[in-house]
Amino acid sequence: MSKHPAVDLVIRDATVVDGTGTDSYRADVRVSGGRITDIVREAADAGCQRPTATRVLDAEGLVLSPGFIDMHAHSDLALLRDPDHSAKAAQGVTLEVLGQDGLSYAPVDDRTLAEVRRQITGWNGDGSDIDFDWRTVGEYLDRLDRSHGGEGIAVNAAYLVPQGTVRMHAVGWEDRPASAAELEHMKRLVAEGLEQGAVGMSSGLTYTPGMYADDAELAELCRVVAAYDGYYCPHHRSYGAGALEAYEEMVDLTRRAGCALHLAHATMNFGVNKGRAPELLALLDSALASGSDITLDTYPYTPGCTTLVAVLPSWASEGGPDAVLARLADEETAERIRHDLEVTGSDGCHGVPVEWDTIEISGVSDPGLASCVGKTIAQSARMRGEEPWVTARRLLVADRLGSTILQHVGHEENVRAIMKHPVHTGGSDGILQGYKPHPRAYGTFPQYLGRYARDLGVLSLEETVAHLTSRPAARLRLPDRGLVREGYRADLVLFDPGTVAAGSTFEAPRTLPVGIPHVLIDGHFVMEEGRRTGTLAGRAVRRGR
Repeated sequence: MSKHPAVDLVIRDATVVDGTGTDSYRADVRVSGGRITDIVREAADAGCQRPTATRVLDAEGLVLSPGFIDMHAHSDLALLRDPDHSAKAAQGVTLEVLGQDGLSYAPVDDRTLAEVRRQITGWNGDGSDIDFDWRTVGEYLDRLDRSHGGEGIAVNAAYLVPQGTVRMHAVGWEDRPASAAELEHMKRLVAEGLEQGAVGMSSGLTYTPGMYADDAELAELCRVVAAYDGYYCPHHRSYGAGALEAYEEMVDLTRRAGCALHLAHATMNFGVNKGRAPELLALLDSALASGSDITLDTYPYTPGCTTLVAVLPSWASEGGPDAVLARLADEETAERIRHDLEVTGSDGCHGVPVEWDTIEISGVSDPGLASCVGKTIAQSARMRGEEPWVTARRLLVADRLGSTILQHVGHEENVRAIMKHPVHTGGSDGILQGYKPHPRAYGTFPQYLGRYARDLGVLSLEETVAHLTSRPAARLRLPDRGLVREGYRADLVLFDPGTVAAGSTFEAPRTLPVGIPHVLIDGHFVMEEGRRTGTLAGRAVRRGR
């Protein structure tokens, strides 16, 4: 936590969009001791005593909202690595939820840590610049709090116990049911993570080894999560062929387990799902009407982002990274992989035959392969005069499975329909690694405010802010965040509703947004006049606190 005192501040004549979704109002808002202490509506016209403070900030023409909560972030190492972290702070993000997609760095033993570091190098780098001095969830959260010389981290962070890492720890990389003893071990690891502060559990059910868990195993783990009033956040088994069935599987599984469900990056992708968002929303509405506790997040872009190795069939990844490389080196096995990818449709590619002209290389671990970045596999193959699988296979081996990709497989009509749903929240799914990361990492929240609220009118500004603030805070069971309300923590954003916009593009993905001059966390300015202050006001936000 920042060692500097919180500001004593009056934000004067702001247009308050308070996070409830109701109409905005004009007010003076006083912040002291890291909390919102006074809200005086229409103070300029009320003829009453206006609040005073050591500092007065003129907010005429600016919207004051709660800080934005990124429900799906991959900043697990970035927060330790980069005290600036403007990628999120400049967007108005005041809290990120880490441990996503079933793969992160706690709980681990030495073997599991080495394996998970290698597996998600494409998401977070190999971590060679990080001192991995933790093994448990609690130790990781403590490490966030004492980062950067004890000052803390750039923004707040919550954590999900990653089910794939847990299975890697207890079972290994084998595609088989867990034994009774192994299941008890996994349940114990999940319970310990929740006791130590995690807010729920995530899965990546198109990523090994987490995808090897059957529904009975997942339901047992979800019952543990429910006992701690947490939520289950699955990247489910398909966003392509069988997507609706995969969503229904998660709804049914969590209903049986009595566990709250939060659907990660809830998209409907690939050609088979064009225009099918209403079917997903009907499924969710039916489940909600029957009493299920369901929320979801999306990012406001059509392409997805993952690692190149992730699209391989799951059988090819059994045994871990070394086993994958051995299979790629064997001609007969590599041909089986190609057939599954191009003809059958691998489970890693969501059951849809791969279209190499939709897969763009966005990052590589080996700088010597940088010429591949920004080109699709099909483009690189044409330049080399070879078949796309030959190019993809060569890159997988040369980059030791560390390449990241953009998958251009989304549909704008689905994106707009899903974001309008009442249980929707915002999640960037932002991977910060790579030469050409997805612009969602730097642009998700201003993209919602600028493009989708102001320019397209898909949602009102008040509704949009509610999706990005109070709704995620409610899912995280945070009693004093997500609203502009007296007594609440002063996690606040001031933005210009007429100019706010994402600066990041697919051509220049690390460009910061415009129109967000001020961001406060716990009453500390982390962005001031559009610039990062250097203050480290973030901390680990633990379940139940």
